[in-house]
Amino acid sequence: MIPKEVLRNIRRIQITTSRLVTDVFAGQYHSVFKGMGMEFDEVRVYQPGDEIRSIDWNVTARTGSPHVKKFVEERELTVMLLLDMSLSCRFGTHRKFKSQLAAELCSVFALSAVKNNDKVGFIAFTDRIEKFVPPRKGVRHVLRVIREALYLKAKGTGTDINSVVEYLNRVLKRRAVVFIISDFYAANYKKALSIANKRHDVIAVTITDPRETELPDVGIIRLDDAESGKGYMVDTSDRSLRQEYKKNSLRVFDERKRLFSSVNVDNIEIRTDIPYSKSLIKFFKMRERRR
Repeated sequence: MIPKEVLRNIRRIQITTSRLVTDVFAGQYHSVFKGMGMEFDEVRVYQPGDEIRSIDWNVTARTGSPHVKKFVEERELTVMLLLDMSLSCRFGTHRKFKSQLAAELCSVFALSAVKNNDKVGFIAFTDRIEKFVPPRKGVRHVLRVIREALYLKAKGTGTDINSVVEYLNRVLKRRAVVFIISDFYAANYKKALSIANKRHDVIAVTITDPRETELPDVGIIRLDDAESGKGYMVDTSDRSLRQEYKKNSLRVFDERKRLFSSVNVDNIEIRTDIPYSKSLIKFFKMRERRR
């Protein structure tokens, strides 16, 4: 039995993200994520302007008048949501933790998919696979995905992108659109990501909090590494320390961008202090221009 409070929260997320999907992304998801090919629909009489290469010569010879083959887009897609539930995502200095924002993004992508009659699958991961929900259609299935994204209690602590991508390649044989929603504090995943992107359309959704790039001047504080448990005492009033912190952070983020670019993986940059709708709209427009 699901507690009433949990059901209310799931319903709230569903209403909020459904409104966003309807008002902002209507039509954009469909145009950006095309079907995997074309399938035969019917044969009809040739009309001026039709492509000559589409003429069905067998039917034309049999009927004595030119006919053309008509094809339609094979629309059905499989959308896989890979959600990072590591301890480093349980951090945020604005309205929401990165983990809460990631769960909402799962809802947006899942509802956009189901609105287009696509299948949705879900993999929660840390330094291990926490949960696998096979791809299916339907609103009830999407509500289950939203529930898992919001309330699944992860057992792992770290982030292993390499393992989850390898797991995806094992369990999913059909080509899919794959959203990896994470802060990407991991190492040695370039090769696995490159292999996965040859089989699927992989999109990295990177979530960052402003305090991961800039430290405020608040005197001596303790900083803890959520995944390793190590703690450090730092004097944030030291300007050179703050500058070095920012420099190192930006270097890590730049290296990550270059990695995505080198394996042709698109990147949606999400920040906890900026409405994610702006970043998603920017991504959809970029994809439309590319097409």
